[in-house]
Amino acid sequence: MIKVHHLNNSRSQRILWLLEELALDYEIIFYERDKETRLAPESLKKVHPLGKSPVLEDGDVKIAESGAIVEYVVRTYGDGKLAPSSETPLYNTYVELLHYAEGSAMLPLMLGLYVGRLGEAGAPLGPRIKSETVNHLGYLAQVLGENEFFVGDTFTGADVQLSFVFEAAAAGGALAYFPNLQAYLDRMQARPAYKKAIERGGEYRLGA
Repeated sequence: MIKVHHLNNSRSQRILWLLEELALDYEIIFYERDKETRLAPESLKKVHPLGKSPVLEDGDVKIAESGAIVEYVVRTYGDGKLAPSSETPLYNTYVELLHYAEGSAMLPLMLGLYVGRLGEAGAPLGPRIKSETVNHLGYLAQVLGENEFFVGDTFTGADVQLSFVFEAAAAGGALAYFPNLQAYLDRMQARPAYKKAIERGGEYRLGA
């Protein structure tokens, strides 16, 4: 059975959502953030040297990194769902957005989180972080336009991967300036599989 090493209030929540979308059986191994530092517990380093979540185990397969996990699950269990055919031009768009989420879009949001904890010491970096946040969210707002999903006219793994970007942006108030992205996030969070993943994964509050 698939196992997900799941840290509360983290990227691993979207992996649970992905598995629910495909109606797969899986086991959750829960980890709690340190109440003071908000960091992952040392016990996660027994699973992966980086001590990060998510980590997915499937028999002899062990994978970290959300993008790699999404690719593995969709390729292994998707049966044609949640990704366009590799023979179509949309596949390149799918792969690009799948990895863009963590490779580029999350960087200013994470910097904003960490620098914000520095108070006045981090203030000089504020304008640059805000500029880059707006740059990436503006790009994604343009890519989405008035479409329901990001790749073609169907829900894909790229939507799962991008969801965390928008949840992080919303937690910091940045999504208020991009109504189509907020409406998109509302649609994603209304999906039955998303709600089921929240039920199984437990309380989910970014920035908490």
